[in-house]
Amino acid sequence: MSGLKNHMSLPVSVGVLLVGLPYSISLAAQWIYGWPNKPGYKKYIEALKPRRIYCLTRAVLETLKYLQYGRLYFQWKSWYKNDENRKHYEKGITFGRRSNKLDLYHPPNACSSKDAPAPLVVFIFGGGWGSGDRSIYCLLARKMAEELSATVICPDYFTYPKGNVLGMIQDIADCLVWAQESGHKFNFDKDNIVLIGHSAGAHLCALTSLFLIDAREELFIEAGKQRDVTLAIRGIICLSGVYNIMDHYEHEQNRGVEYVSTMHKAMNGVENFPYYSPTQLLKALSQDKLDRVPPFALLHGTNDIIVPVESSIKFSDLLTSLSIKVSLYLLPRVDHTEIVTDLMASDRRFYHPIYSCIKHEYRTLLGIC
Repeated sequence: MSGLKNHMSLPVSVGVLLVGLPYSISLAAQWIYGWPNKPGYKKYIEALKPRRIYCLTRAVLETLKYLQYGRLYFQWKSWYKNDENRKHYEKGITFGRRSNKLDLYHPPNACSSKDAPAPLVVFIFGGGWGSGDRSIYCLLARKMAEELSATVICPDYFTYPKGNVLGMIQDIADCLVWAQESGHKFNFDKDNIVLIGHSAGAHLCALTSLFLIDAREELFIEAGKQRDVTLAIRGIICLSGVYNIMDHYEHEQNRGVEYVSTMHKAMNGVENFPYYSPTQLLKALSQDKLDRVPPFALLHGTNDIIVPVESSIKFSDLLTSLSIKVSLYLLPRVDHTEIVTDLMASDRRFYHPIYSCIKHEYRTLLGIC
């Protein structure tokens, strides 16, 4: 009898591992983040398709690699809570119509208001339009201020479900208007601004700039202020960005994550994908407005499976076809997370290669020798 039990235990164990575990993981993910957008019981049929179960389980298991950033997590937590570090930055400044907060990091050796105003970098974090917080990027912002000798602003914005993509664009535009009004107070050059964004943040940087150039009424910002902000933006540096929402949705479908992803919810549905795609907006701009589009620098890791490298390659090709200045850097072995986390500490593997690209482009955009 014991031999029979042992003989049966192996197939049972294999069944649990190959069937029970994937179904449990994927169903839990869909229960938490959302079922397929199908009517009635059809959503459950779609959710139980073997291909979806396999793809979604794989995507969930891939997130386990984020455990390697545990040490970095405690480093930024500790740094942000340490009041002694307040000499490096101004914390929790209120801005905009929704009373969001931003942190402002001083460049090194900024001791006096008599010093020449430093250029301004506005860093917009990613998080799939549904997560993120300015405190997470305190080490990055501090290092960026040192490496670029710039004032660095890291603002919060209302992510989904608190806000949709239009609200996020408004928040970032509000931050840029605040910068125009606050340069003298914090001793930075309000007319020399470089935007840097990662992933969804790169998408929002590009989209906000194009909305401002197009003088969109839905920003609810005076035309004169929109014009001033547009003229102040010297360039946009994008890290692993999404530029064509429909293309990215197809990539999410291939990974089986399109329904648990925040993207289509933040965009208010698939029908709005073209409206919120920088690629589509660029194609619709008049030549006069295209002439005002700032230069772009696109950085993308070749090991990125979250946002494929083709996203930046295609966007670079489009910008080139429209005679907009663009530089493209494809970084070997860098993945979607490393391109931003490795900017937080100088001992990270890709810290120096990535910053060498950023610094070269930053100096080019500002005309610094």
